Amino acid sequence: MKPIRVLLFGLASLVLVASAAAQGPSTEEPYELKAKCSNQVRSTYLLGPDDQLEISGPDLTDNANKPMRIDDDGNIQAPLVGRVHVSGLTVQQTEEKLDKAMSTYIRQPQVVVNVVEIRSQPVSVLGAVNTPGVHQVQGNKTLLEMLALAGGMRQDAGYSIRITREQEWGCIPLPKAQLDPSGKFSVAEVNVRKIMDAKNPEENIQILPHDVISVPKAEMVYVIGDVKHSGGFVLGEHQSISILQALSLAEGLNSTADTRHARILRLQHDADQRQELAVDVKDVLAGKKSDVTLQGDDILFIPGSTGKKAAMRTLEAAIQTGTGLAIWRMP
Repeated sequence: MKPIRVLLFGLASLVLVASAAAQGPSTEEPYELKAKCSNQVRSTYLLGPDDQLEISGPDLTDNANKPMRIDDDGNIQAPLVGRVHVSGLTVQQTEEKLDKAMSTYIRQPQVVVNVVEIRSQPVSVLGAVNTPGVHQVQGNKTLLEMLALAGGMRQDAGYSIRITREQEWGCIPLPKAQLDPSGKFSVAEVNVRKIMDAKNPEENIQILPHDVISVPKAEMVYVIGDVKHSGGFVLGEHQSISILQALSLAEGLNSTADTRHARILRLQHDADQRQELAVDVKDVLAGKKSDVTLQGDDILFIPGSTGKKAAMRTLEAAIQTGTGLAIWRMP
């Protein structure tokens, strides 16, 4: 019976291997990308004047954590060996050069070089900031510091910010960071409101050379017409608000408001036109009808007792041109 047992075991093994091979691509690919991201090192950055380095090693304890700056000639004053030219070298090449130089004095030096501060490098801050563009950055800067250098976020800025980093600088150190489809960039989104409120302070990461910070324009709802404070209200983290919430943000209705004939003007995704939805705000306020949800880019129009059609035409023109409207952030 032994040959039969062996044959059966062999067939079972083949079935298991075939099954694992069939399921492999769907589960291994994300882990492969994650591993590639985790193991990425800054291997292509070339050192230059004004970069600041830390040099350490098993036999260099007296000099550990003592930063040294690369001078204008591209040299550093390294422990034991003195002046060494490192400008134009990568970190790995610098370590190899220092290992070779120190091997005269130390057996197997195993030098470790860490870039503490980087010379002036470009960082792009784009989108809804007051001074968008490419900013030259000296030294270490965090995300919030870069936003401040860009003049701060505009009133109509969203809270979700995207950071894109070239892979030569390693992956963005955030749990939700992912590689883009090309595998050349690490991409992550952070909620700047939660950083500023100290809910996620660890997301205020250090920004590196050639990072791109994109601040999108926030989705908004507009309350226009016979209200106390008309304008646009940033939705922020909330994808929608109700009519009563919107009226509260607009600080209520004027006494001349025609609450029976309010309108929601909703942009149709398949056309450049707005759908007009009638709303009886008076019944909503009285609790006779359910509150209505406003979506991003909706316009709630509260007419006065006269001139409804003319007011609506003026409203549409204001929204399209983006002028003459106050922008309010929810507290």
